[in-house]
Amino acid sequence: MKKVIAFFVIAFLLFGVALYQYMSSNDTSAKTVEAAADFKPKAGYQAAVFKLPNLADETIEVGSGGKLALVNFWASWCGPCELEAPDLQKLHENYGDVMTLYGVNSTNYDKERNARKFVEDHGFTFPVLMDRDGAVTGLYKVNTFPTSFLIDSKGVIRERINGVITYGEWERLIQKWADSDSQAEQQTSASSN
Repeated sequence: MKKVIAFFVIAFLLFGVALYQYMSSNDTSAKTVEAAADFKPKAGYQAAVFKLPNLADETIEVGSGGKLALVNFWASWCGPCELEAPDLQKLHENYGDVMTLYGVNSTNYDKERNARKFVEDHGFTFPVLMDRDGAVTGLYKVNTFPTSFLIDSKGVIRERINGVITYGEWERLIQKWADSDSQAEQQTSASSN
């Protein structure tokens, strides 16, 4: 009996080490991700610019600034992702003029056909990107789903949200950072006149 228990403990530990190495290895080729050497996926740091294919296999660039962006990492099997899906679509519909919403499916942890069905079932009309090799998910150190980043118009991460928050909290954050971006633009315009 002790040998069986020891075997399972060793097998579990080896599995844990292998999973850790897999999760911490990032294939961040220059074609997919551009990040500063000191990139940290947290508030106050410049967001890494990345390119991923959408559902039509067109390449979309995210993180270069220009407009407030909400980048949401999700998986089709994630219960909390299912709960927040209607709120994300509603945010896109109500705040699309001040913010671009990107759904990033962490396809390396999901099945693409399930992700496509999830998008269809929830009627997403915002861009959904497929992180097939997990490079962007790894770069942004996403280890729980959903994880979202609010990135301002200058490409700076303003919020990192792990898990689900209420629609009202999303509205508060979006309005806060949209107003901040608007004030910064007004100051820039005034100083150039």
